[in-house]
Amino acid sequence: MSTEGTTPTGTVEAPAPAGSIVVGHDGSSDADYALTTALGLADQLHIPVVVVRAWSIDTAPRPANWEFGYVSSFAEYSDAVRAALIEDTALSGRAFPTVSVDYRAVHSGPARSLIEVSREARMLVVGSRGRGSLAGLLLGSVSDQCARLAVCPVLVTRRRPGR
Repeated sequence: MSTEGTTPTGTVEAPAPAGSIVVGHDGSSDADYALTTALGLADQLHIPVVVVRAWSIDTAPRPANWEFGYVSSFAEYSDAVRAALIEDTALSGRAFPTVSVDYRAVHSGPARSLIEVSREARMLVVGSRGRGSLAGLLLGSVSDQCARLAVCPVLVTRRRPGR
């Protein structure tokens, strides 16, 4: 199991391979749609995908060896986040068996994680978090920051109503 993407907060994350597609995945249905879109593009272009999940101690699942009174290590939390990411995205990945996929659990804020990992990528794909009629026209804070600050092209995906 790779430990890429497990750097402490405040350090620079290693970039995804040049020419790859980076996609953010937080476990939401918007993230599932962004992942499916990224995998479809990667399949057509014959390039790899790097799926990134940002995490903090507050958002990380408990490590497998967690028990009351035991303080899990940073690496154990990172491994638990990466395992959850792989499990959450397995169904989408099976639909594109020829696409090479790498998974990264990054201990940092979501926008910063995605911007750092995607700096040499061909494209960054993120889901839109707009809700409701008027709010649905707005970008979420992460997608907005990525669109403004990433050095690669950014695709913000949005499902059509009724899909």
